[in-house]
Amino acid sequence: MKLYRRYILYISVCLGLLVFPFCIGSAEAKDFIVVIDAGHGGHDPGAIGKISKEKNINLNVALKLGKLIKNNCPDVKVVYTRDRDIFIPLDRRAEIANNAKADLFISIHTNALANNRTAKGASTWTLGLAKSDANLEVAKRENSVILYESDYKTRYAGFNPNSAESYIIFEFMQDKYMSQSVHLASLVQKHFRNTCKRADRGVHQAGFLVLKASAMPSILVELGFISTPEEERYLNTENGTASLANGIFRAFLTYKREQEIRLNGSSNTITPEEVPVPAETANSPASKVEKERGSLEEPKPEVQRPPKNEKDAVAQTGPSDIVFKIQILTSSRPLAKNDKRLKGLKGVDYYKEDGIYKYTYGASPDYNKVLRTKRSITTQFKDAFIIAFKNGEKTNIHAAINEFKKNRNK
Repeated sequence: MKLYRRYILYISVCLGLLVFPFCIGSAEAKDFIVVIDAGHGGHDPGAIGKISKEKNINLNVALKLGKLIKNNCPDVKVVYTRDRDIFIPLDRRAEIANNAKADLFISIHTNALANNRTAKGASTWTLGLAKSDANLEVAKRENSVILYESDYKTRYAGFNPNSAESYIIFEFMQDKYMSQSVHLASLVQKHFRNTCKRADRGVHQAGFLVLKASAMPSILVELGFISTPEEERYLNTENGTASLANGIFRAFLTYKREQEIRLNGSSNTITPEEVPVPAETANSPASKVEKERGSLEEPKPEVQRPPKNEKDAVAQTGPSDIVFKIQILTSSRPLAKNDKRLKGLKGVDYYKEDGIYKYTYGASPDYNKVLRTKRSITTQFKDAFIIAFKNGEKTNIHAAINEFKKNRNK
């Protein structure tokens, strides 16, 4: 009997050792997964303009968006439905996202109008019943890609993309990801409007098959109108595609941070403010970081008057050195010195960007010192993050940290 018990104990220990690594693996936090879908491709050109095809514009922006995410978000896995000019069936695109267990699905398209009609601006769409003929026409155009598939009647259960009756199915659909999808779509439009300076055509709903089959928050972006000559030229410039990708990326960052804070109480994802604005946008007067800074004792900011400790820290740096600061909050108007939102914190400064007053605390060329300071105020300002200035101009935080590390190791 004793020998039998020992044998059972031995088997149990062995099984435990075999299972334990898998338990550890499953307990590890998984990457945030985003699937980027460049609409159309291969023998499906999408909408055709005077000088270009939709499929190429979509892919160009999709790849730029993916690169921005990869370069700035190490905890995010980017999956493309296509990364070159090939045809991918509509249901396969959603299948790729579902198989990847994606957290987000972003489908990128370019709009068009028939009969030489023109329009400008970008829009973002979520799944739902089209509540206007115009919205239904957009869905019909995007769903008509299934006509390139020889077995579409079988594969899509008799769905006819050109028949209004087929879209009745969307009236009764209950999308449990609807609120998240609409929120992300709203963030995209906000950045198209404010960051990309695009005409805002709003957030809409329609019956898109590619969104219907995806089991996660999903949006479909219409970048602009290839049927409008001015828009088509913009959509085929490097600056245009970079700006649009940047706008979607900033919306993605905000969405991801908000989800993490809601679930975990904190987030390590960078904020849109830490991302450099593309040159075309950065050089426009409305988006430059204004050099006027001010003392909180003044009702209206005019002259920079940093507190003594901050002035000393900056004075120790050379003309091309970097200064790190902690951004604690933003406001549409100047705050009084004793404003309750500052929570009694002394030595607060601010800078102005895009018409917004952004308040900072602490200033030092030593990143580690500022990082320690940030940790000391985390309970008061849980969304605080570190930013950097070089030559008095805001600069990319990652590049600043790398430069700090290089200088320290010299």
